[in-house]
Amino acid sequence: MKDYENVVIFDHPLIRHKIAILRDERTSMKEFRELVEEITTLMTYECLKDGVQTTEIEVKTPLETCTQTVVADNSVVIVPILRAGLGMVNGIHVLFPSARVGHIGMYRNEETLMPETYYCKLPEGIENKLVLVVDPMLATGGSASDAIRLLKEKGCKDIKFMAIIGAPQGVSKVAEDHPDVDIYVSTLDRGLNENGYILPGLGDAGDRLFGTK
Repeated sequence: MKDYENVVIFDHPLIRHKIAILRDERTSMKEFRELVEEITTLMTYECLKDGVQTTEIEVKTPLETCTQTVVADNSVVIVPILRAGLGMVNGIHVLFPSARVGHIGMYRNEETLMPETYYCKLPEGIENKLVLVVDPMLATGGSASDAIRLLKEKGCKDIKFMAIIGAPQGVSKVAEDHPDVDIYVSTLDRGLNENGYILPGLGDAGDRLFGTK
């Protein structure tokens, strides 16, 4: 895969450790959910280090009053791509507990492997917020690209996308379709199989998060 200016692939020992456990087919549903949230928190800390709205407030310490920088209220919206994206929401809420949550529902047509939208509910005023679009797996890139396009149609201008595991095909598609969107992936895997699943991957993230098959 070629280098893209809007793509960041993480190389962090803590994330690598957690992903090793995440991949293991023996990992329980409970532990899988917790790992997804923990990895998401680590990714969020890094991807928002210079991309979130801030404001200054006066704080009175036991000794004196000082000026401090805080994250602006109601400045971040989380948009998980249903259903697996729901597993990443709490990981962001750890750092931004007041962040509102929108939802975009998409499913992959098993014959065409193309995404189809079945649900969209977004907070009022989302066009003026920093929007974090999340999905654990970035496989073909179709769902992510379509979700970002939908948000742009709603007027959103400040969008970031986060995935835990990506395939080169999916990363390339989203990067080329949306060069103005920063893309963060914790691990880049080898590629896709004939059914569009990431290899080595971790199976179906939604099934492992919610105990379905």
